[in-house]
Amino acid sequence: MTLRLIAAIAVSLATLALQSRADVVKVGVIAPMSGPFSAVGQTWEGATKAYQKLNGTTAGGHTIEVIYRDLPDINPAQAKALAQELIIKEGAQYIAGLYFTPDTLAVAALAQEAKVPVVIFNASTSSLLEKSDYLLRTSYTLPQMAVPVAKYALEKNIRNVVSLVSDFGPGLDAEKAFNTAFVAGGGKLLEAIRAPLKTTDFGPLMQRVKALKPDALYVFGPGGPATYAMIKAYNEAGLRAAGVRFLGTGETDEDQLRAIGPELLGIETGMFYSATHNSPLNHAAVKALAEVAPKAIPTVQLANAFDGLHVIYHMVKATDGKRDGPKALAAAKGFSWESPRGPVKIDPASREFVQNVYMRVVEKDSSGRFVNREFRTFEMQPDYGRIQGAAK
Repeated sequence: MTLRLIAAIAVSLATLALQSRADVVKVGVIAPMSGPFSAVGQTWEGATKAYQKLNGTTAGGHTIEVIYRDLPDINPAQAKALAQELIIKEGAQYIAGLYFTPDTLAVAALAQEAKVPVVIFNASTSSLLEKSDYLLRTSYTLPQMAVPVAKYALEKNIRNVVSLVSDFGPGLDAEKAFNTAFVAGGGKLLEAIRAPLKTTDFGPLMQRVKALKPDALYVFGPGGPATYAMIKAYNEAGLRAAGVRFLGTGETDEDQLRAIGPELLGIETGMFYSATHNSPLNHAAVKALAEVAPKAIPTVQLANAFDGLHVIYHMVKATDGKRDGPKALAAAKGFSWESPRGPVKIDPASREFVQNVYMRVVEKDSSGRFVNREFRTFEMQPDYGRIQGAAK
């Protein structure tokens, strides 16, 4: 960070700090509002509106104004520029959103310097929160999801697997966590395959998997077109017909269910949320989303943004609307509540999200819709990435 930028931030924040408290607290959300991941941005925007429909637009007497900035694809330089604009020009007290890990890394140093809390709605690389004291996460880490999936595989007497992940931070986290837990439990890893992030033709890789004849294939896809291509290649290569089980995390999210449909039937994933999660709060959140944003899809991103805004409301109340990053973070540490996904908590030491992980299977419901049915719960799972790292 340049000295000129540091000075600009310092002057801007000093000016804002002269106000004893803010009648309007601004939250800047950096989101893919256009481009290949625009469904995520639409759901985040819908989720924040749904949260405010259910909980009001004020926290502790202060109006919460949510401002969006579009970041269509991975672009760390642009992510940093947008965060600077939101903090300096817009006076945002909180930054949120951030779909990809590289973009979040670019914002981390800025958050540390400006003492601005950043609530991550998605980016899931395990080591992210180590990059700044002002980062929180209301999504997940891949190790948090992958280890329960490995435990489930062992429960089902799956003895050998091939892993196939997208070759970037979250994919490597998923690969390491799943393979480590699976092998430690007595399973055998036949091969660990990494696909370049922009891969759209998975046919040759699936043929390679088929030749290895595993009991199951564990995957992590980045979402969007690449994940669609991965599922299609799995079926076209005859892996399903050969009895190779497909184990994953978010590959059957509700946007995939709508886009792919029948090809997902029977696929098993471990994730922290399903739109069919049976709780009054989830039913209310899904209903509110449909009312305020009819085009938004109730994927895991509904829970991520809904909970993210809940944490921000909590921090605003704790600081009485004042610009006080350290006090806001102190209030968030150890905070627990009931989410649309079930019970959740922010770990007081690591600031990681602690939550249930549900094994889900794609089925057709009574109305003919494709849904993720939750059938096995691994309760209040930590970030296994940190645990496995500490065990080196």
